[in-house]
Amino acid sequence: MTQRIGIYPGTFDPITLGHADIIRRGSKLVDKLIIGVTTNPSKNPMFTTEERFAMVEREVKSLGLTNVEVVGFNALLVKFAQQQGASVIIRGLRAVADFEYEYQMAGMNQQLDDNIETVFLMADVSLQPIASKLVKEIALYGGDIAPFVSEPVRGEVNARVEEIGRKGDF
Repeated sequence: MTQRIGIYPGTFDPITLGHADIIRRGSKLVDKLIIGVTTNPSKNPMFTTEERFAMVEREVKSLGLTNVEVVGFNALLVKFAQQQGASVIIRGLRAVADFEYEYQMAGMNQQLDDNIETVFLMADVSLQPIASKLVKEIALYGGDIAPFVSEPVRGEVNARVEEIGRKGDF
């Protein structure tokens, strides 16, 4: 019997409690879950790829999941999934706007390799509004991001904000 491998890709800039929820739940659906940390320059990352990779590794370790591995990649998602032997791509959905984009991506990925299925997981209701982009914006304007990220991630984000400087009137 072959092992069912899933990929949960993202920039994780920074990793949020919503991401951790999808990782925890996604790990139950597959024998092995690979968290693919990638770069999307259009997202204007706050952290380098190496910093995000280390952040995700630490957060995954804190979840105590034995079937999860963190891997960095800079390739077409389907090619990465093929290289890892994955048959499932896991994507988290927060709102209808996410669905439109993810639905289109799932269709394109299916055209590239119809042996890889995309599985959508709805974010926990309490975590649905959380988005990395908004976490960064809140932190940059001096807001409290404690409800959205773990304590270690909060420290890293706040330290980075101190380095680059806060925005707005505070």
